[in-house]
Amino acid sequence: MKRIKTAVIGTGFMGRVHLEALRRTEFVDVVAVAGRKPEAAEKLGSGFAVPAAGFEQILLDPQIDAVHICTPNALHYAMVKDGLLAGKHVLCEKPLAINVGEARELVELASQKKLRNCICHNLRYYPMVQQMRAMREAGELGDILAVQGTYSQDWLLYDTDWNWRVDAKAGGPSRVMADIGSHWFDAVEQITGLRVTSLCADLQTFHRTRKRPKHARETFANKMISVEVYIEEPVETEDFGAVMFRMGKRVRGSMTASQVAAGRKNGLRIEVYGSKSSVAWSQERPDELWIGHRNAPNQIILKDPSLLDGEARKFADLPGGHSEGYDDTFKQIFRRFYASIRETKTAIEYPQFADGLRQMTILEAELKSHQSRAWIDVPNEK
Repeated sequence: MKRIKTAVIGTGFMGRVHLEALRRTEFVDVVAVAGRKPEAAEKLGSGFAVPAAGFEQILLDPQIDAVHICTPNALHYAMVKDGLLAGKHVLCEKPLAINVGEARELVELASQKKLRNCICHNLRYYPMVQQMRAMREAGELGDILAVQGTYSQDWLLYDTDWNWRVDAKAGGPSRVMADIGSHWFDAVEQITGLRVTSLCADLQTFHRTRKRPKHARETFANKMISVEVYIEEPVETEDFGAVMFRMGKRVRGSMTASQVAAGRKNGLRIEVYGSKSSVAWSQERPDELWIGHRNAPNQIILKDPSLLDGEARKFADLPGGHSEGYDDTFKQIFRRFYASIRETKTAIEYPQFADGLRQMTILEAELKSHQSRAWIDVPNEK
């Protein structure tokens, strides 16, 4: 069978994560790395024996089948569009774009070009997240009543913490809700099979100015870098967000997202409460799933493929007692994306650009709600 050739665009934290996961993906060869700075692409690519190339050069190469867009958010729309117009299958880091109009255009273009397209909501692919979904589908939870949770981090706690995501020109008008809140809502809608229909959001920027270092930093590297010369920069994007929401007429929910929560490194937590039982999962303890009962002892089950639901089992490659974490979720999503390129009749088992548009729709409703201090209906984008 023909091996698929791909290229990674972006040399920061996510570019490296994608490169590492692609090396674990069957029948896929990474043949080029590109970045805004050629020297950064050469440095990253050298460790993986992958040559550096320019973005335009990659698009013109007929041997390259697909591209991964791992650049700052504001560049996604143009790069994805250029990739599709060049006939490449495209996998893009979230968010897909910085507004609904751009995202909708990319959905339509991918459809017109009949190209595979994926938005990297990889957190769906933890085995225990899939187990939650399977339990709901099997009726074990009963009717969903409420959904709660958080996505809390601490890497931007201080005003001396800086990353390109802080700058609205690079990251878009939202930071916390776009960067991590979108992961939470994507996972919750998939687990429950329900869609957010209306919401009320409150956002807060605790640091109205931040000290930007004169030299670029990689994402999450703040705590390992000594004090240097800073430039005081105004901040427009939020540090924290709280959202109440409705899923249809009956289901109610609430969530918070924060990048200033001291001690929370990657604290994604999802709780789903049903009329029969409940489930709760934390990304910081990914192999554990809490199951709550009214009239029987609660349970904590550990990831073991032989004991998971048949559908969830497909997302676990290692036996019980062998942890599968963040990097494995990328392997799972990439495997499914490239399988659909290799065999066109393969079922689509990954989030597509339409899912990225869905999260942009929720995000714009959150921003509108915060600005108007009111409940906002969320359109049901298809």
